[in-house]
Amino acid sequence: MNPALMSHQTNYEYVPFRENTRYQNQTPFKKLKVDQYLRILDGNGLQWPMIEHISEFFQSLVRRNLSIGSLVQYFHALNRFFLFFKSLGVSRLEFVDRGHLGAFIEYLQDDNLMASSINGYLRSLYAIFGFLAEKDVISSDIMKNKFKLKMPDLLPKAIDPDDIKLFLSVINTARERALILVLLRTGMRIGELLGTKIIDINFREKKIEIPQAYKNYEGRIVYMGDDACSALKVWLKERLPGKEYIFPGSGNREKLSYPMARLLFIKYMQKAGLSHKGYTLHCLRHTYASELLNAGMRLECLQVLLGHQNIEMTRRYARLTDNTRKNEYFKAMEIIERGEIDGHYRFDN
Repeated sequence: MNPALMSHQTNYEYVPFRENTRYQNQTPFKKLKVDQYLRILDGNGLQWPMIEHISEFFQSLVRRNLSIGSLVQYFHALNRFFLFFKSLGVSRLEFVDRGHLGAFIEYLQDDNLMASSINGYLRSLYAIFGFLAEKDVISSDIMKNKFKLKMPDLLPKAIDPDDIKLFLSVINTARERALILVLLRTGMRIGELLGTKIIDINFREKKIEIPQAYKNYEGRIVYMGDDACSALKVWLKERLPGKEYIFPGSGNREKLSYPMARLLFIKYMQKAGLSHKGYTLHCLRHTYASELLNAGMRLECLQVLLGHQNIEMTRRYARLTDNTRKNEYFKAMEIIERGEIDGHYRFDN
């Protein structure tokens, strides 16, 4: 066995980065996953002492209490890159350079990966290479002029108000109605809602506590409208007692799975005759944000409710729903159409 793997079995001091005890019991499992990743990399030909440095990198992720999903992303990015790297005839990662990374991007593009997926690989690889460069294991030149694929600047897709009314009108079971209305009125990501427990709900204040968000690992509070509260109360009276998650799964599953939630959404979209419009489950979150902005909510307030770390993410909805801009346009257009524009357009020579 690789010496680095043997040394990895010693006891390291894992310091939890976040204090939420609800998630800290995952640390032993994370250690086992790291051991598994190192063995796979060892089997693929990653050599000592590089594997020892990679071990140290993953240990740092566990100390920071990154989610298991994040560990998986880093591993898949590194493993896929290393297998490609070996196919170029280079077996030692110490010799990686910017040209290898550029070739890897072209390889992923040839494999028809979306730009967003390729950028995800790049973010993970740059984090790993940055760690290695700081230790002088690889050349720091690879961190200069970082590659990043240009992304299309797409607007979020919200569900039309008439379509929302039609969609809600065909949902006739307590569980599905509660699921859809809570998503629509809180703006929660589906992963956040499926991970929500009974103890996280405060009906008196009409709010739900998200201890650690599904995507950015930050906690926040979201609020529910009256219709969502009512639907949720009806569902909680009907569901089987003794379950800690709001939406328990079938059989031995603790909670409803994302694929099942997605199928339920598709089922009712079909029932409402809206399948052709391309709406997805995440469009409920976009609709939530768009409706609040249309109702006059400040951008900074919406940012906190959505859990966006960067307000530019929230500002996309302002481009979609800015009634002020719309009103200013038609006010100006009335003047133009009445022929009340003064002056001429010409250049002075």
